[in-house]
Amino acid sequence: MDSSVFSSLNRQMRTIQSYHVFSAVRSYSSRGTSRTNLFSKISPLGNPNLSVVPALDGWIDAGKTTSVAELQRIIRDLRKRNRYGHALEVSEWMDNKGICKITPTDHAVRLDLIGKVHGFASAENYFNNMSEGDKTSKTYGALLNCYVRQRLLEKSLSHMQKMKQLGFASLALPYNNLMCLYANIGQHEKVPSVIAEMKDNGVLPDNFSYRLCTNSYGIRSDFEGMEKVLQEMEGQSHITMDWNAYCIVANFYIKASFTSKAVCALKKAEEKLLVKADAEGYKHLISLYGNLENKTEMLRLWKLQNSVCKKLSNKDYITILGSLVKLGEFQDAEAVLKEWESSDCFYDFRVPNVLLAGYCQKGLIEKAEEIIDERVKKGKTPAPSSYGFVVVACVDKGEMGKAVEYMKAALSVADGNEEWKPNAKATAKILAWLGDEGDVDGTQAFMGLLNIVMPMNRAMYHTLIKANILAGREVDDILDRMKADNFEVDGETNKILSLQKIETK
Repeated sequence: MDSSVFSSLNRQMRTIQSYHVFSAVRSYSSRGTSRTNLFSKISPLGNPNLSVVPALDGWIDAGKTTSVAELQRIIRDLRKRNRYGHALEVSEWMDNKGICKITPTDHAVRLDLIGKVHGFASAENYFNNMSEGDKTSKTYGALLNCYVRQRLLEKSLSHMQKMKQLGFASLALPYNNLMCLYANIGQHEKVPSVIAEMKDNGVLPDNFSYRLCTNSYGIRSDFEGMEKVLQEMEGQSHITMDWNAYCIVANFYIKASFTSKAVCALKKAEEKLLVKADAEGYKHLISLYGNLENKTEMLRLWKLQNSVCKKLSNKDYITILGSLVKLGEFQDAEAVLKEWESSDCFYDFRVPNVLLAGYCQKGLIEKAEEIIDERVKKGKTPAPSSYGFVVVACVDKGEMGKAVEYMKAALSVADGNEEWKPNAKATAKILAWLGDEGDVDGTQAFMGLLNIVMPMNRAMYHTLIKANILAGREVDDILDRMKADNFEVDGETNKILSLQKIETK
């Protein structure tokens, strides 16, 4: 499945799997409310190993007050940022301080967080210790989420059966959860039976139910089944068709080279976007036309998106740039990049990185260097990944000296960037080259930077040993450090040490 469409469906799955929990939290907050001072105390504590409880206690100790709505809003914002451990701490702190009486909705939120932080067994234990009065459709749904998230089929089915018996499965949400589970474990053939059961039980499938079912047929290349589900969906009075369903079927048509059917589906998706503009929809259309290698339609839709959407985001620019680069249309991509730089979008190096990576993949190192140099002159700091792309391209072309310099540049801006790691193969080749060069000072300086993002390993020690031997220096101290780090001498080590004898002859 096309990555953009598949990621969209996965995002929708995760949204469904939030069940009633997320909507319950959202009801406490207002979109127009600015972040509070209390949140500003908690927000910077991004390290999951740091507790937010001292900040909460400090707030109260300073004589300041808070409210249920404020704390619920904080929990919601932390969840949105995947800071589940901190969100759980806030939830438990509320309970411990007696700020409010815990409702079934609060229990559902906490149960979901416990499942994410500690796993389903802890969530089960929490659920089992709740009073029967607190075991509502929300808390049952939250526990089902935990099982589905960890892909526990038997537990999910057993729990769903109990929900049916209690009358807690009268909406599409729990059925959608099961369909998500079957999709995630690769049992796509089971999805249609779930939607059939929904109908038998008098539960109306919603938009997402139909999308999951459509996807299950498409993945199995059952185009007749896929088309029947789409037709049924179009005929339901309670369903408002949008661009999503048509993009899903278009993607499968593209995969099967059914170009005319794909274009027909994409036109229907565009019609829905003309009724209600949605930047996400335009991104998917552009990406899918890119898969059809139809640059004309891509640029037409990009122009249309510019005119109908209030504001373009960095993600919108990344989508069109990625599609153009994929087709090798670098001139058009450069024009879009200039357009982005003149926009009011937040400067994010991931945007020029799309074009930069494309040049590197084509071996056009000088063009990639131009992108970096031009931004540096404007006072912008490249991301470590920006330099990383050039490193790989230089290694592939055998320009090892230049690769080392760009790796140093990447490492110099990588401090604290836990997401980026240097390319393993390129790093190994650089280490081997440094060892062969015998430049001890240069190698040690490089190692010092490399240690910012990764600890010493056997390959790094071997590089140091080889460089020192070729420079005529002793290596006993390095061997001692290597052993202290639990790297015993092996065959490769002995092979390098044998160079010592050759050098002394």
